[in-house]
Amino acid sequence: MTQSPILPLCCPSLIPHWPLPQALANTVLISGQFNPQKLLEGDFQRCLIEPPASIQRSVAKRQAEFLAGRLCAREAMRQLDGRQHVPLIGDDRAPIWPQDLCGSITHSSGWAAAIVASKQHWRGLGMDVEQLMSSDRASKLAGEILTHAEMQRMTAGPEHQVASCVTLTFSLKEALFKALYPIVLKRFYFDDAELLEWSENGSARLKLKTDLSEEWHNGKELDAQFSMGEGQLLSLVAIPT
Repeated sequence: MTQSPILPLCCPSLIPHWPLPQALANTVLISGQFNPQKLLEGDFQRCLIEPPASIQRSVAKRQAEFLAGRLCAREAMRQLDGRQHVPLIGDDRAPIWPQDLCGSITHSSGWAAAIVASKQHWRGLGMDVEQLMSSDRASKLAGEILTHAEMQRMTAGPEHQVASCVTLTFSLKEALFKALYPIVLKRFYFDDAELLEWSENGSARLKLKTDLSEEWHNGKELDAQFSMGEGQLLSLVAIPT
C-alpha cells in the first residue's frame, strides 16, 4: 500500500474505525476531527487536493470541512485497495467516485468521515452526521421533514423524544438519498420516504413513497443503522450488490 500523506494542522489525524452498531464487511470508514481556526494558507496545495472554485471562495469553516472530508475519502480508498484518489465534486455537488467504487462523505461541527467500498460488494453507501436538534428547532422543522404517518407516531410518543425523532428521521433520509441518488440519478425529497421503525439498538427501516425506477419503487423497503453520542447522530444506508 502507498504511504499515508502528511496531514494539516486543521485535521491532524485520521482514524479507521466503526462507530455504528452493525459492522459492514468489505468497507473502510475513516474519520477525523477538524478545526477551521487552524486552516493555513496553502493547506490544500500541501495536501495535493485541488479545491473547486466554490470552495476557494468560501469561508474557513467550509474550506476546512471540505478538506477534512476529502482527506478521509482519500485515506479510505488508500486503505481499501491502495489507490491515491481524491473524489472531485460534480455539477450536482455530489462526490464523483471511481466507477468501480461507491462511497459517501459527511461532516458536521468539527468531525468529518468517509466510507468506501468496491461495487463488487456494495452498490450504494449513504452516510450522514447531524448535530442533535434542540426541542424548539425540531418542533419547527418537523412539518418539513416528517410525513403524516411519521408525525402521528412522533406526537403519540413521549415529548422528550421529539428532538431525537426529528433529527434521526432527517439524518436517515439524507443517508438514503446519498445511497440511492448515484444509482437512480433522480432527486427525491423528505416526503418521498418514510421511517417505518427504529430501535434503541441502532437499527432502522425506511420505505420509499415514490417511484424512482422500476427497481426502486413506491413501497420498497431498506434497512439502515445509526448511532448517537456526544450530541451527534450518525446514520448509514448501505445497499448490497
